[in-house]
Amino acid sequence: MTTITVLVNDKAMQLAAQSSLQQLLEQLAMPLDATAVALNQAILGREFWAEQRLNDGDEIALFQAIAGG
Repeated sequence: MTTITVLVNDKAMQLAAQSSLQQLLEQLAMPLDATAVALNQAILGREFWAEQRLNDGDEIALFQAIAGG
């Protein structure tokens, strides 16, 4: 199996080649409805996550909404 290396919040992570952004989020157990994603410094809308394939060297920044008072 071919793998790629991406940076997730500045940490290197190995993934299967052709992995989608949504597959990565599911693998990380991120709450999809409370997560925002930047791919290579550009915010990517939730409607594109399933079809967005990741490439070797991609930089992903994950942001999770936190409620508080």
